[in-house]
Amino acid sequence: MSAAMAGAVDLSALKNKADTANRAPAPGGSPDGEPADGTPVVIDVTEATFQAEVVDRSMQVPVVVDLWAEWCGPCKQLSPVLERLAQEGGGSWVLAKVDVDANPRIAQLFQVQSIPTVIAIAGGQPVEAFAGAQPEPQIRQWITALLDALREQLPGIRAAEQGAGDAVEEEPEDPRFTAAEDALESGDFAAAEAAYQQILEAEPGNEQAKAALAQVRFAARAENADPAAVERADAAPDDVDAQLAASDAELAAQRVEAAFDRLVRAVKRTSGEDRNRVRQHLIDMFELFPADDPQVIAGRRALASALF
Repeated sequence: MSAAMAGAVDLSALKNKADTANRAPAPGGSPDGEPADGTPVVIDVTEATFQAEVVDRSMQVPVVVDLWAEWCGPCKQLSPVLERLAQEGGGSWVLAKVDVDANPRIAQLFQVQSIPTVIAIAGGQPVEAFAGAQPEPQIRQWITALLDALREQLPGIRAAEQGAGDAVEEEPEDPRFTAAEDALESGDFAAAEAAYQQILEAEPGNEQAKAALAQVRFAARAENADPAAVERADAAPDDVDAQLAASDAELAAQRVEAAFDRLVRAVKRTSGEDRNRVRQHLIDMFELFPADDPQVIAGRRALASALF
């Protein structure tokens, strides 16, 4: 967690508001927030339910707070991954989803500068955080490290894991994905990309590998994204390389519509191989989001209009 956030967040700030609000009890859980059989592991949280759903529950298991908004494209990429991992966790941690537009005080409490932002709460206090959409392997690693660090402190983690172990035999890991994830965790984007490509060569329809490959390729570019690229591209609209670099910088800064619009305008100005490069770059960006994302739908329409 960033030093700026550590020690600066007092989660009791919402307690008085929660105490005076007409708050419903935690769905399926006991009054003290302890997870029980059948308790949902993905919950929607408001300012009124924050104390019970997040602070109280975090005394037993970590609560991962997903700060999102309906208009946020990267949020729609990240949230389904978090939800799936929470279900896989079997109650060893809880995902609390917070719509920042409807609950601005929670975002203010955590001094959130951009979304998506993900904050882990344990023992009533924030312990870890990250911002922006991340590839699934990195999120898995983050969750695993979080649980490993807190297992001895929070009794609910071990209880949930033991219960899951008794009920379900864990599926063996696919060594091909393990190799790709190991490369990604070590920061070797080229090796991770090659590993996912190898999977797709053997299984062209493997959607998990397709999605992971798109994320890895963008993560490699985003790591070196230069915010100054936008200014350079604006000064040289006919420089294709500058436009591609600027779109990466805008997407990395969560300016999704700006990134899409820049490339659509570049498609209109170019022809031949340059146009193909820009078109493919934009299509690759679309693949980072769910197909039904409104920004992607609008972007595809704009691209089709520019091409035809």
